[in-house]
Amino acid sequence: MKQFSLYQPGDSLIHRLDPLSKILYILTVVVFSFVIPLPIPALITLFCSGILLLVGRVLPKVIPLMMYSGFVLASVMIIQGLYMAENKTPVMVAGPLVFYSEGITYALRLCLRVLNLLGAFAVLVLTTKPADLIENLINKGLSPQVGYVFASILQIIPQLAVKAGMILDAQRCRGLETEGNLGVRVKAFLPIIGPVVINSLLDTQERAMALEVRGFNRRGPRTYLKEYRPSVYEMTIQWGLILVMAVALIWRIIRWHQ
Repeated sequence: MKQFSLYQPGDSLIHRLDPLSKILYILTVVVFSFVIPLPIPALITLFCSGILLLVGRVLPKVIPLMMYSGFVLASVMIIQGLYMAENKTPVMVAGPLVFYSEGITYALRLCLRVLNLLGAFAVLVLTTKPADLIENLINKGLSPQVGYVFASILQIIPQLAVKAGMILDAQRCRGLETEGNLGVRVKAFLPIIGPVVINSLLDTQERAMALEVRGFNRRGPRTYLKEYRPSVYEMTIQWGLILVMAVALIWRIIRWHQ
């Protein structure tokens, strides 16, 4: 059975960690990346994300994503280094091109933020089942409707990818040419994208009917298949992350008033 999420099954320490702790870790990375505009904290959080992904045995899944992002971030470095409006201090000359310190510094800070966000979200997405994540949040008071929206967001791209692959294989079996020059690929686009859209709409209707039958809109107290009770160890991690965010925010406020 093909899975419809980016989750990588495993039994590591990171897999067993409470999803709320991983969400707090993402918030901590966001705070460090945007509240403290310094390279050292950004590098520290990026290193921490790498360690967590390594412990969770999912680091190989993230490396291709980082490499693809690297091409985009490299273009950002080039553009900002050359054409940023605040550029004043030249640091490198390559023929007619002049790179400036201000643009490269700004682009480096931006790249570290993007890589930090990718790493932190990878820790959550790759080591947490979407169903467990949403059930955990609903158990803690999140609206079931909001939880369903989050679950759909996490699963919609993998679902579409699997559906598109199945439809592509089916169309090839019927003799549709999908490989070749640009004209052949454009000609094959409609026979593939049409069934993908129709199947997505049908899946949405079936899912809505299934949720209604199971009492999704039922009001009143609910019971849960799993009761999430964080251990002392997890509570320590969560309060530690909250404390780190509070310290970062206080530092930023103090800097604003200096």
